[in-house]
Amino acid sequence: MTQHHTELLMYVAPEPIRAANERWIARILERLGRSRLDAQKLSLPELWLSPDLLLTQTCGYPLMTALRGQVRIVGRPRYELPDASAGNHCSLILGRADDPRKTLTDFHNSRGVINSEDSNSGMNLLRQRLAPLQQNGQFFASVGISGGHRESLRWLQENRADLAAIDSVTYACLARHVPEEVSGLRVVARSAFSPTLPFITIGSAADEQVEALRQVMNETLHELPDVAQTLGLPEVLAASESDYQILLDYQREAEALGYGRVR
Repeated sequence: MTQHHTELLMYVAPEPIRAANERWIARILERLGRSRLDAQKLSLPELWLSPDLLLTQTCGYPLMTALRGQVRIVGRPRYELPDASAGNHCSLILGRADDPRKTLTDFHNSRGVINSEDSNSGMNLLRQRLAPLQQNGQFFASVGISGGHRESLRWLQENRADLAAIDSVTYACLARHVPEEVSGLRVVARSAFSPTLPFITIGSAADEQVEALRQVMNETLHELPDVAQTLGLPEVLAASESDYQILLDYQREAEALGYGRVR
């Protein structure tokens, strides 16, 4: 039995989501007759580029930058959740519910927070949305990097930042299972839509291997309807790099307006 890295680490919270992902992985490996390598010591970039990779999920922005041409796209999830459907999602640009500022323009010279510099939902979609509103390449008075969407939410709740862009899938999962993590916050605006976070496999995989893997992913979702319901994920759609080209288009839009970096 061959061993491979099989991890779904982009949506691991709250606990019901993590547990559902683990059940899905176990059934996929069972159907394929594979076993799982321990990936705990690997960073996300190391996992994404591992020669032992079978299946994982990445962000669309690094897919089209650091990972381009080095991995194969297995598919894009068709989440059916608030603000995420038909293979697309968006970022919810959030502030505190008690903040008197109502529109994005009102937040000029406020405190921003992003989860990371290479995040599509936390940075790239926010940059594209703010680019027409910036002045001399700047929108915020300061920008912090939290390290994750849940941390960005905490920064808002603790009044350490005023505005953050949160992936709509993450927000929906938290709002459903741990509503206290989004309490006291409100949606100021929504970003443009973006293709959902892609599932990927090793770059040397043949077309038939990619298609077979996506088929098994969908078959196991049908076999585990409670998992599909918990994840809000009834189907994995076929996808290619061309679906994600729009993320680079958003980047170029912002750069053309003189807003190449969120600041």
